[in-house]
Formats: sequence, structure tokens, C-alpha cells
Amino acid sequence: MTKLTRRDFLQNTTATLAGALGTTLLEAAPSDAAAAREGATKKPPAPIGAQVDKVKLGSTGITTSRIAFGTGTVGNGKSSNQTRLGMDKFVALAHHAYARGIRFFDMADGYGSHRFVGQAIKGIPRDEITLLSKIWTQEDSAKKPVPIDKIVTRFLGEIGVERLDILLMHCLMRRGWAKVRQRAIEGFQKAKADRVVKAIGVSCHNWDALVEAVDTPWVDVIMARINPFGTMMDNKPEVVKPLLRKAVAGGKCVIGMKIFGEGSRIKETEREQSIRYAISEVGVSCVTLGMESPAQIDDAVSRVLRFAGSKVKEG
Repeated sequence: MTKLTRRDFLQNTTATLAGALGTTLLEAAPSDAAAAREGATKKPPAPIGAQVDKVKLGSTGITTSRIAFGTGTVGNGKSSNQTRLGMDKFVALAHHAYARGIRFFDMADGYGSHRFVGQAIKGIPRDEITLLSKIWTQEDSAKKPVPIDKIVTRFLGEIGVERLDILLMHCLMRRGWAKVRQRAIEGFQKAKADRVVKAIGVSCHNWDALVEAVDTPWVDVIMARINPFGTMMDNKPEVVKPLLRKAVAGGKCVIGMKIFGEGSRIKETEREQSIRYAISEVGVSCVTLGMESPAQIDDAVSRVLRFAGSKVKEG
């Protein structure tokens, strides 16, 4: 069997959708995107096809779509594959995600995606969407850390909203992270107490950091790498799985990321296996997917819906 690369997948799925519609949705929507930039969008995008289901995010009190629209594929230096599409195509893509029922937007300061999401959600009632962002909180002795409240205020201004739903510490990579981030933790907790954000937590890229997060009481939300292949994960799937299930059982929201191994596990059988594993076997609260075309969104929604509502397997 010929190996399907990420580029091949993008080209094939987009071409298939284009054939069905006569043009790609990204090409068809620049006028909508321009209207969004001018603040002229009056109505949310109309529904298209089956809508992805909604789920409760642990004990946060937040209910949103089971899929989050990830904006950070190969994200660094204030850009990502999603933002590199350009504003028009990003807005059109986000609108297609909304039309398929996706109400959850996963951002970060490092992705440079705040203003892009801000344009995409103009005209959409704030209570209909869930907004998550992340702050890089690594302590740097050479620099005085910027207070969390000032960073959050900047985020809100970039997006054009008055509050975030979820705020995470970005990319924790070692054990003992809480001890060296007391100042940041206090800032996060104050933002929650002031109702500037509804839930707080961490994004983990290290096994010891992940274990610590699961055992930390104030952490409401954990973003963790999970797939059945162990690709770009912090430990073997059979080791990570029970830890994440423990977190979910304890009331934490677990957001699965790297579901397709950041694009390295995208063959048909791999995509199906990965979605089934995250939802039906691990039982994550939801998944964040870095989708880059309408066809990828359609594919993800159809796969997730096949396992939505399924009972999480024991063991």
C-alpha cells in the first residue's frame, strides 16, 4: 500500500470536496471573510450536513462541541499552518467548522491565532462558542515575567471579547512545574476568581508533568497527547490511557491532542483507529484537531459522530 503523506491527504480530500461542490469552500468564501473583517457579518454561518455532538467538559460547567478547531498545527513564532492560510481562507475555514457544529476554538499566544479567531467569530453570539488560549509561563531569570492579568487583557483585546472560557499554561515539559510557577498560578487563579476565565489548566508535553497535572487540585483542564500508536506522546499509550481515565473520573476535563500524531498518522485506517481510541477507549472529554481544509473538517466530524455516545470500554 502506498503511504499517504499529509500533503497528499490535504490535496486528495480537498479535490474530492471540490468535485462535489464545483469549487472549494475556501475559494467560494472570500467575500464573507472580507465582510467579517469589516465587522459586517450579520448572521452566523448556516448549518451544513450533520452537526458534531456537544459534550460536558468535566466539572468546568462548560458544554461545547466534541471537536475543537485547533489553530496551532506546526505552530510557533506567532504563526501556524492555519494562520499561514491568510485571513480570508482562515475565516472561511472557521465558518465551515462552525457550519458543521464546531463551537470550540483552540488558540495560543505562540500561534498568533487570536486576531484570526476574532475575525471569524464576528456576528456569532458569544455564548454559542467556547474560547481557549494558552500562555507560555516558563520562568526566565533574565526577564521579569509579565503579570498574567496584563497578558489576559492583551489576549481579550486581540480576540475582541470580554472573557475566555479556558486558559492553559502552555507546553509543560518537566516535573515540579508548579513549584517554579507560583506567580503564574496565582495569576491564573485570580483570573478565574474575577470571572475573566471560567476554567484553568495546563497543556502537557512531558510524562512527569502530566502525572503532576492529574494530581493537582486547581487544574480544571488538561490537554494531553494521545493516540493508539504512541506517536509524539509522552509515554506508551497503555501507560497514558489509565492516567487520563483517572483524570476524567476525578472530574477534570481532558482534551486529547496529537490525535493523528501531528499529521503523521493520516491513512484512512489510522484516522479511524485514532478517533475510536480517543473517544471510545480512553474516553477523553473532547479532541482538538488542527484541520486545514473543509474536507478535513467533514472527515473529522463524520468519524467522531460514529463513536459519539458510545460507552467507554472497560480496561
